[in-house]
Formats: sequence, C-alpha cells, structure tokens
Amino acid sequence: MTKTLKFIAILSLLFVSELTVLCQTVANNTDNKLPNIVIIFMDDMGYGDLASYGATQFQTPNIDRLASEGVRFTNFYVSHAVCSASRAALLTGCYANRVGISGALMPNSKIGLNTNEETIPELLKKRKYKTAAFGKWHLGDAPQFLPLQHGFDEYLGVPYSNDMWPVYFDGSRNLPKAYKRKIGFPELPLIKDSNKIKDIKNLQDQAELTTFYTESAIDFINRNKDNPFFIYLAHSMPHVPLAVSDKFKGKSKQGLYGDVIMEIDWSVGQIVKTLKKNELTNNTLIILTSDNGPWLNFGNHAGSAGGLREGKGTSFEGGQRVPCIMKWPKVIPEGIVSNNMASTIDVLPTLASIVNVPLPRKRIDGVNILSLMKGDNKANPRTSFYYYYRENDLEAVRQNQWKLVFPHGHKSYEGFLPGVDGFPGNYGQVETGMALYNMRTDPGERYDLKELYPEIVEELTKLAEQARADLGDNLTGNPGKNRREPGRL
Repeated sequence: MTKTLKFIAILSLLFVSELTVLCQTVANNTDNKLPNIVIIFMDDMGYGDLASYGATQFQTPNIDRLASEGVRFTNFYVSHAVCSASRAALLTGCYANRVGISGALMPNSKIGLNTNEETIPELLKKRKYKTAAFGKWHLGDAPQFLPLQHGFDEYLGVPYSNDMWPVYFDGSRNLPKAYKRKIGFPELPLIKDSNKIKDIKNLQDQAELTTFYTESAIDFINRNKDNPFFIYLAHSMPHVPLAVSDKFKGKSKQGLYGDVIMEIDWSVGQIVKTLKKNELTNNTLIILTSDNGPWLNFGNHAGSAGGLREGKGTSFEGGQRVPCIMKWPKVIPEGIVSNNMASTIDVLPTLASIVNVPLPRKRIDGVNILSLMKGDNKANPRTSFYYYYRENDLEAVRQNQWKLVFPHGHKSYEGFLPGVDGFPGNYGQVETGMALYNMRTDPGERYDLKELYPEIVEELTKLAEQARADLGDNLTGNPGKNRREPGRL
C-alpha cells in the first residue's frame, strides 16, 4: 500500500471514529433530555378508591395501567389531612405548618401561600420549563396569592373548594331541597390566569369541571410539546358536592361516587393518550395521588379509606395515607410496589434532583425518593414522619414501622351513622390517649402495644421532641424555632 493510500485509510478510520462519538453524544443527549412532569392531584380520594388499591364496583383501567407500568406506593402520606395545608406541602416540600398554612382557607381569606416560598414550578423554571396549573388552587384567592404569583405561566380553575358557594348544604332533610343560605360565600368563580371568566352557579356547571380541566391540560401539552413542561392538574372531584358529566352518569355500580371516579380515570386516560400522540410518553413522569383521605360522614358520596382508621380531618391512617402511583418509562421499572414511607413533601426535592436544580434556600422537610422510584429495595430515604393537624398540633410520629399517637382531641366518624345521597351524617369529637401501633402488622391502628415496647415509646418520644423544637407543637405549648409566616394581605 502506497503512503497516499495509507493516509486515506487513516483519515477514513478517524472520520468513522469521530462520527461514532458524535452519534453516541446525540443519543446520550436525547436520553438525558429534561423530562416532562405531570402531577395529577385528587381531592378527598381515599386509600381504597382505586381498583389497584382494592376498590370494587367501578373500574379505573387507565390508572391501573399506570400502576402496572410504574410504581405503586403503599405507605404514602400527605402533610396534613385537609385541603389547603396538603396543597401547600406538596408545592413547597415542607410540612404545611412550617410555611404557615393550616386547615382549608375560606373565600376572601386574608392569608395565602407566601410568595417568598419557592415552589415546584419556580424551581423548574430555572431549567426553562413551561408551567401550568389546572383545577383547584385553594392557597389564597386574592390576586397576589394565585398560581401566576408562584411560578405558573398559566392557570385555569377554581380558587377554593367546590362546596364553597352561596347555596351551602347544611345537612337538614327538613329544609326545602335540603339547602340553606348559611354562609355568605361569593359565587364560585372559574378563573383564567388571574381573571374571573364565569361564575359556577349550579351542579350542572360543576359537572363539566373534570372535562374542562382535562381539555385545558391537553391543549397545554399540544402547545408545548417541544418544550419541557410541568402540569399541576388538581381535580375538584371527588370532593362533595359530587357532579359528573353526562358521559359517565350512571356508569358505575357504586352510584354517583363511582361515576365520578370513573370520569377522573377517563381524564387520566386522555392525558396519557395525548402524551402518546405527541411522542412524549417515554420522556414524561406522571405522579398521581390525593390531598387527603375520604370525608366519611358523607356516606355513599364519600370514598373508602381501604380499611384504615378514620378519614379526612384526622391524623389516623385513613386521613393521611393516600394512594400514589408514578410512571416514568425507562427510569421506573414496570409493575413494582414500594412499601417504604414516602410523602407529598418528598416530591419537590426529588424533582429538583431529577432536573438538577438547587433546593430552595429556605429549609424544607422533603427527601429525595428517586431511589424508591427506581425500585432500589435497599433504599430507605424516609425513616420518620410527623403527623400534624389543626394549626400546629403534633398528634403522632412514625419511625420505620412504629407509630406513636399522642393524647389529643379529634373528630371521629366511628359509631355515627353516615349521611346518604349528598347529606352529611354526624361525627363526634373524642379524646384519645397515648398509643403505640405497629404499621406492618396493624395499619388499622387497633392494637395498642405501648406496654409491650416501652423502649420504642421512649425512642419515638425523643423524635417528637426534635419535631417540637423545630416546628413546634400547640398541644405541649412549644412554638418551635423554624416556622415561617404565610403571605398576608
């Protein structure tokens, strides 16, 4: 071979080598593309309200498919078992009492989520995400508290709960049509960005909310398919008053509640179908969960706690343990179950890790659970959890499988006849003493083991003292050192 031919051969080999490296670089960049993120957040959906968690007499095939193609969590918790507090925790990665939000904010509230708190969309926008919120907000309805002030580019939905409207249900069967103007709420407004576009005046209007939210999310996906995007789809249902569109009315064997859950499942299916149409399936993380457990005194218009104790408005498992399913092809293995503890407050730090942005400057409470999502059986990022309720009552703590409940007063649905067909039944106010439960063998919290394991009681009491020093505890008169103020008018 002449020198010229040898030189050409060497050049050819170098070219092929460089081309191989270039192709590999392009492939790696594609694999490492920022994922789209969709959080689907239900209102008052209980632990037992999906077929993959044991529900019967209605079908949730689209959500069940998510579970079969991703991870299903069995020990997943909300920060507080009530609307506003739970939503503040999800978006900030903090226990709600740390950021000054408690309970369910009323219309015209003088407080809201402080704009000084860094939220999930604000972190994602550092990586140039397009962000949108559709559905229930409930973190302050004044203009300075609405989603566009917290990192969202777009918003369409209602600013608070769908039962906060002028014709307010008071539960009396003796009143004409069982309604009474009890509280002077304004009309329930439907808001686009920061402007009201219509008043929701009746249940027929509410019957279209699930579809309206879904279509808005689909439109956002279609418009942003070439950008990384974040969608917070917070359904108003299945919070009472229940309302369902004609396409699902009467479709389940469980009455109106089942119809509503089936329509939510349809909504999930529409989102998944849109992602597939735009070839975004493999690069989208979907997280589906609920803000708290079921409002049990509404009977057949309430969901199921799946055998857990009590429901919404309590720190027992039925109030704070909720279903959670996540799907992210090629990252989350298909059909796995995680029995380790995790919480909505863990979503923010996990997403921050995924997209490689710094955590908020202010202290948060969440931990990165990506290892659990990937199916690492040896991972245990969250070993403890605090159960707070009301403004700042530390009612229980959990460490690994042990839960220590402290003496406190609470609402109880047990021993009271629930309501029917939209009429609420009664509930009681009772006192509970200190009790120790093993969550592995007794998730229903029926068997108090404190006399058998005094060393565990002592260990969890020390854990509680750490929480009280940090976040405070009204039950023991400790204000805490690290709580922050909400936004104020």
